[in-house]
Amino acid sequence: IWLTPGVPHHYAADPATGWDESFVDFGGPATATYTELGYIEPDRPVVPLADAAGPRAAIGRIARAARRGNPLLEVETGAAVHELLVALRRARADTNADGDPVLSALARDAFQPLSVAEHAARHGMSAAELRTAVRRAAGCSPKDYLLSIRLGRAKELLAATELPVAAVARRVGYDDPAYFSRLFTRRVGTAPVRFRDQQGRAVPGGWSDRVPDPEHPPTIVGRSV
Repeated sequence: IWLTPGVPHHYAADPATGWDESFVDFGGPATATYTELGYIEPDRPVVPLADAAGPRAAIGRIARAARRGNPLLEVETGAAVHELLVALRRARADTNADGDPVLSALARDAFQPLSVAEHAARHGMSAAELRTAVRRAAGCSPKDYLLSIRLGRAKELLAATELPVAAVARRVGYDDPAYFSRLFTRRVGTAPVRFRDQQGRAVPGGWSDRVPDPEHPPTIVGRSV
């Protein structure tokens, strides 16, 4: 989750499953360049990760570099933050370590009502060739890859907006809200309305674009770096 200066935020973990978290606070002249290159995305504050191993390892190196008395603290922590930004970009659910163009194109068109064969035709490939390319790059079928992106975006919209479920369904590529609800329930384990209700009750006061009441702040348990 990108938390940018001057932007109030309000969030919390699922009350049933909780979460495992770390925070890295950084700044400096390179942040503007990383933002321009898309490694930091203030307009997309929730970063869906296909694999958190790389970012976890980078954060571990930051923590070790920040040990008390380290004479190279500034240099080592700065280098580790750069590594973290690269690891986050590589671990995004809509790309891979090589910035695979097929995955990037699929992610771009994920919300359009296209079949796998139609996606393949857009790239001058057969459906079989597309399945092979996606399986090699992402470790799953094109259908599952597209579905993960659609459901990830649906979760963001349900949690952070008041759009009706039918509107959320349309925004992520489903004209039939009943089908979307059944699919979401089967894949996520809870219905869209229930998912939204859980997210709204996860933080005192529900989702908001304002900082919560200081008397009832979100409870954050984790490690700050």
